[in-house]
Amino acid sequence: MTPPSDQNARQPGDWIADRMHLIDASGIRRIFDLAASIENKIDLSIGQPHFETPKPIRRALADAVEAGHNGYSPSPGIAPLRDALQQQVDSQYQHDDRQLMVTSGTSGGLVLALLCLVEPGDEVVVFDPGFMMYRHLIHLAGGTVVTVDTYPDFDVDVDRVAAAITNRTKAIIYNSPGNPTGAIDLPGTIDDLARLAERHDIVLISDEIYSRFCYDRPFHSPATTNPNTLVIDGFSKSHSMTGWRLGFAHGPASIIEQMIKLQQFTFVCAPHPVQWAGLAAMDVDVSPHVEDYRRKRDRLVERLSADFRIGGGAGAGAFYLFLEPPGGNGTRFVEQAIPYGLLIVPGSVFSKYDSHIRVSFAVDDQTLDTGANLLVQLARQL
Repeated sequence: MTPPSDQNARQPGDWIADRMHLIDASGIRRIFDLAASIENKIDLSIGQPHFETPKPIRRALADAVEAGHNGYSPSPGIAPLRDALQQQVDSQYQHDDRQLMVTSGTSGGLVLALLCLVEPGDEVVVFDPGFMMYRHLIHLAGGTVVTVDTYPDFDVDVDRVAAAITNRTKAIIYNSPGNPTGAIDLPGTIDDLARLAERHDIVLISDEIYSRFCYDRPFHSPATTNPNTLVIDGFSKSHSMTGWRLGFAHGPASIIEQMIKLQQFTFVCAPHPVQWAGLAAMDVDVSPHVEDYRRKRDRLVERLSADFRIGGGAGAGAFYLFLEPPGGNGTRFVEQAIPYGLLIVPGSVFSKYDSHIRVSFAVDDQTLDTGANLLVQLARQL
């Protein structure tokens, strides 16, 4: 076989699949990298709980390791955890056709869902602003991203969603409470969105990772109204287990069975000993942490409301505020904050607009107060 000539040989960049050029490096990761190089930083960029993983969960992980639960588990998850989660889901929804599987984090669940549902040419509706991973995973699956704007108050307008639907629409990805805004839609809006998806035979994927963090009204899932809703959830945020990679998904058996099949050939299974820790986590009361974040939310809103426009119902859920700084330029504000050691995330990471910043209040009170003072100082300088 004759080797290719130097003129026709591939260059290193030619080896990369075209789909990878549709995916940008995470803007939040760049903030993390910057944070590692700054001493005495005030980090309000982090998207994970600041409290320690509860001791019973840590103990269960150690016990599972010592008990030898270190090999592969069944791809759908260990039976005790699946059964406990399935019982919880059945009690909540009472759907005849709602099956559950354990995933490698909610991110793993989203990867499986989109690869199982989306083909090249299919359209997937997402909301702006929204979690940046959604659009990249849609591209990975070969789909087309269709964006529905929720500015200025980050409330979903179901009429706008209806107008975005075509005969190529395959799915809608919905996140309430939302990242980065902390917004929670009214139950009526959520039900209308669920009925819209059902009427058009579109899969509604509900990312419910922040469902425990609702401060002003109870959590309401679109699966309550639309039994074909595919729910993605997990333990990362509620139990401070972000690095443990433990999630779960539940929805119509026809979808979950395909996701389990794909998991066998991708993630294989969620980390085995962590699944036993997840079983212990189901008995841990996290409400004190939720109440603490409610208090932090109120404290930060009171401090910042005179100098920033606060969207998302003033952080009705999750642990973020999405702020419009004076001048309405998020990147500029972030850049001006860096010399003070203050780390926040520009809204452009989550949106086609660069008008906001995301601030996390998942920090200790001293960091929160120092950060709030710096935010006010910078806003007044502008």
